Amino acid sequence: MVEITIDGNVYEAEEGATILEVAREHRVDIPTLCYLREINEIGACRVCLVEVEGIDHLVAACNNEVTDGMVVYTDTPRVRRARVANLQLILSRHDRRCPTCFRNGTCQLQALTDRMGVHEVPYTTFFETKPIDARFPLVREPEKCVNCLRCVSTCQKVQALGVWDLVDSGSRAHVDAVAPDDCAFCGQCIANCPTGALHERDDTERVFDAIFDPDTITIAQVAPAVRSSWAELLDLGGKPPTPGRMVAAIRRLGFDYVFDTDFAADVTIMEEASELIEHLKEGAEGPMFTSCCPGWVRFAKTRYPELAKKLSTTKSPQQIFGALAKTYYAEILGVDPAKIFVVSYMPCVAKKMEAAYPGMDSTGTGPDVDAVLSVRELTRQLRQRFVNVDLLEEEDFDRPLGVATGAGHIFGVTGGVMEAALRTAYNFVTGENPDADAFHEIRSEGPERGWREKGFQLPDRTLRIAVASGLANADALCRAIERGEASYDFVEVMACPGGCVGGGGQPIIEGFNLSADRGCTLRIIDEQSELRFSHENPAVKACYDDFLGEPLSERAEELLHSDHGDWAMPFRVTADGTEA
Repeated sequence: MVEITIDGNVYEAEEGATILEVAREHRVDIPTLCYLREINEIGACRVCLVEVEGIDHLVAACNNEVTDGMVVYTDTPRVRRARVANLQLILSRHDRRCPTCFRNGTCQLQALTDRMGVHEVPYTTFFETKPIDARFPLVREPEKCVNCLRCVSTCQKVQALGVWDLVDSGSRAHVDAVAPDDCAFCGQCIANCPTGALHERDDTERVFDAIFDPDTITIAQVAPAVRSSWAELLDLGGKPPTPGRMVAAIRRLGFDYVFDTDFAADVTIMEEASELIEHLKEGAEGPMFTSCCPGWVRFAKTRYPELAKKLSTTKSPQQIFGALAKTYYAEILGVDPAKIFVVSYMPCVAKKMEAAYPGMDSTGTGPDVDAVLSVRELTRQLRQRFVNVDLLEEEDFDRPLGVATGAGHIFGVTGGVMEAALRTAYNFVTGENPDADAFHEIRSEGPERGWREKGFQLPDRTLRIAVASGLANADALCRAIERGEASYDFVEVMACPGGCVGGGGQPIIEGFNLSADRGCTLRIIDEQSELRFSHENPAVKACYDDFLGEPLSERAEELLHSDHGDWAMPFRVTADGTEA
């Protein structure tokens, strides 16, 4: 421990800690813009400057370590002038048309400017301008970039992709995509961008056009992780953000039906658990990988094409829902599938691309899922329609595609797909249900190498499983498998840290990582669910009895499975579904 004085107060601090860390621990506010703990501690923005006795120049608090006897001043006139000047220089290279920006109200630069009282920019304003290509799921507006490098560090350190980097030098230095073909569209760069330089493609108007078309039947499906975050940026007047209130809010947008993607998650488990059992019976070499995360699928196809051949052929819950909505449910309604418009509310950006892949058209009338919106887009829709969410009473999902089990709910948190699949696979093998929490061990933190691994005893063998979230961890896991350093039967990978609860389409709240809290919400919903096994979902049973037949049947293979070889990386499509 060392002793440090900050603004006249003496504190003890761990040796090696930064000035910023010690200050925040003791609730001393130091502004930051580029800082991300353990990811981007480079002092690029220079708004965290402080004065240190014995040092002539001001130092960045974010990347300077404390020393014994250090005396720090965080609020001197010299510090305030320097911070304001640096912020004004940043603003001089930023497009300040804030009212029309997607991040208006949640922009860290906007908030910092207001808090520091910067109301004018005395420097000549200039910034890079390029035509905005809003066709793809991930959109970059260079005129809003402040070169904080948060996207660069996140993409390199957290996701091991290296899509973004700083190019050119001096006054020409700017962030640009240096490896766009490697992009997984995970959206983590969006989640960590402090401004609106990166954002998802806005598909809200396409959805409103469908809602207001009297000849179109609009169906909304809501992903598991959405119920854990949908109200984070809304005022509920103190009322709890329950799934029932979420359903009521989405229904107020004008949808004809509101269903639960968790129903399709239960169907996914029926198919994937059956596929896993077949995989084990055949004695296939290597593990079977989950395939419900499109960011992970893109990563695997780019970096590990041999392992990508081991991906489960079962479609993601989003796509299974779309396929069943335009076949099974169209038959129930007695309508032409071409009249149905399916909208997905997802915590994900990559889902926008997944909906356009080959093989995701089960009826020949267009894509199974017509539009994919992030949680942020849902927030914008509710605000645009002036929905007073706090006044709404709770409502249930429509049926039958709105019935789900606890196993479907935990799809949104890392390890959840694995646990749900093991619950049902155990039943398929033994004819009995395990304890619903029998596989809780995979929820625990894994070793330092970045993934969790466990062994579970089945009647005839020990099942070796692994779970990873975050593509840097997935990269390490895949390398270990390819080198023969690790061997598994079943592997779950989610591209975003923590799983879908930490997805790139989730609400952005600067300075807070809520993925753990959101994951706990889903776990609690599972624990409190009356049904916790996918194979016990009565609506799923009816779907198989009346329409699909049985898992892995000919019709199930046709509608619920896909060939990942139908498309090659890089695969990018426009909003209207044409390849580019």
